Amino acid sequence: MVADSNSQIAWHRAQIRKHRAALKQIETGRHNFGEIAGSKTIAQSHKTVTELKRKIRDSERIIAAYEKQTRRPLTTDFQTLANAPWSKWNGSDSPDRR
Repeated sequence: MVADSNSQIAWHRAQIRKHRAALKQIETGRHNFGEIAGSKTIAQSHKTVTELKRKIRDSERIIAAYEKQTRRPLTTDFQTLANAPWSKWNGSDSPDRR
């Protein structure tokens, strides 16, 4: 993976990795050890899983918006390049340089 020049995006990518690892640990622990019916830990683990999934979704949304704003088209055929919104793409985080 290429390093991000935007530290906020790099932080969100790291958070996604961290939250996915925690989610995996919770879900595999639940299957390995089981849960006692009606225990308070079930409610707590469901709450934690829901919160982790929300955080992952929020970070993914922020990263997707950033990539949509800054990435060039991946294909080089004439039709794609002709329809690309080049006026909105500046290639950096700074304002337009003229």
